[in-house]
Amino acid sequence: MALNKKLFFNIHSWIGVKLSILFFIVCFSGTVATLSHELDWLFIKEIRAEPQTDLIDRNTIIENFRKSYPHANMTYWMRTDEPYLCDIIYKKENGQQRYVFANPYTGEIQGEAALTIQRFFRDLHYFLFIPFYQIGYLMVLAFAFLLLTSLISALYFYKKWWKKFFTFKKSKNTLVVFRSLHRLVGLWSIPFALLFSITGIWYFIERTNIADVGVKVNPNQPVNKLNAQSEISKTNAELDYNQAVALAEREIPELIVGSITPPNSPDGNIYLRGTSNAPLVRQRANRVYINPVTYEVTGVQKAQNISTLMWFNDIADPLHFGYWGGLLTKVIWFFAGAGICALVLTGIWITLKRKKIKEKKNNNPVMGKWRYFNWIISAAILFFMYGNIIKRYAAEAKVVIIISVGCIALVALGYYIFVYRLNRVVNKL
Repeated sequence: MALNKKLFFNIHSWIGVKLSILFFIVCFSGTVATLSHELDWLFIKEIRAEPQTDLIDRNTIIENFRKSYPHANMTYWMRTDEPYLCDIIYKKENGQQRYVFANPYTGEIQGEAALTIQRFFRDLHYFLFIPFYQIGYLMVLAFAFLLLTSLISALYFYKKWWKKFFTFKKSKNTLVVFRSLHRLVGLWSIPFALLFSITGIWYFIERTNIADVGVKVNPNQPVNKLNAQSEISKTNAELDYNQAVALAEREIPELIVGSITPPNSPDGNIYLRGTSNAPLVRQRANRVYINPVTYEVTGVQKAQNISTLMWFNDIADPLHFGYWGGLLTKVIWFFAGAGICALVLTGIWITLKRKKIKEKKNNNPVMGKWRYFNWIISAAILFFMYGNIIKRYAAEAKVVIIISVGCIALVALGYYIFVYRLNRVVNKL
């Protein structure tokens, strides 16, 4: 029994230390992503909207978009669940995509940006900016299995953990304090660690199409059968979105249309999604497809009628990121994610201090070759991150500088805590 517990302890430590930097990046980016819309509101003044009773009609917004950008096309229109934010219209012009902020109450085009905080942290958390052959996606999703393994292994070797939810040891010894804090935060993080693991594993199953799940939960759009040759020259910004929204609301009377995707081919549809009285599910659970030429409804999916498999797929995002209950649940999820980030950091501190003490006595290496793995992966993420920021998003120099300063600050803080400060603590022993 003792051998088994030692084995589980070693597994727990291996995951938390050998993969420490990558593990922290995944947890930290997901944590910030929960409040990324709010951070956009805080730092991007053009995205702010003063909530009002009535929304302006969609055609007024799109007409203002056309006046502001006569040579641009609209590729996606997102209305957020937050009433204090503008609509975000994805603008494509000269091969470059930018995000346009349209006030949903006044119809005014308030500004644009090459990159938002929400988009940056979602991309970082989704695929680490590594696009090749889904490598980045699978690297992130692998941590769902690792988080679950770390949780199970910890509960196995931590004796009578169910009695220690309020146990915290005070001591002058920082190792004792951090070990006690690590265990306490870990216990209170159990429900969220399970939730993040299960939803992450589901994402893995969906993306790798295990048991054909990816195909079953992502049905193809219906193809409109009419020849739209005479309409091909019409841009997506010239469609009648008032009529499209009215048709969607007729098909699903309780529907509140959120995001709209215009057709991307002559046989494509106007694709509308939104919320209804079905609880918990994301907007994509309700879908209405409309022919952009005849304005006939070509397909409808109601959240109340979807299969169990599709329902589970459509509650994964709200549960994973915590936006199902508005700002309150997002704040709760943020602190839960911060707790897991703290587990990673305190776990690193505990292990490094223990190994540094051993190194001081026996001259053993602290991190071994795994430190190079972490450095290489971090360097790769930075390389692809800057590649995306500069080439894909064509972000302004100000954005690049802000991101660079943030990265430098995190690296400097990490060096101070885990190298400089830790060495001083160990040397005093």
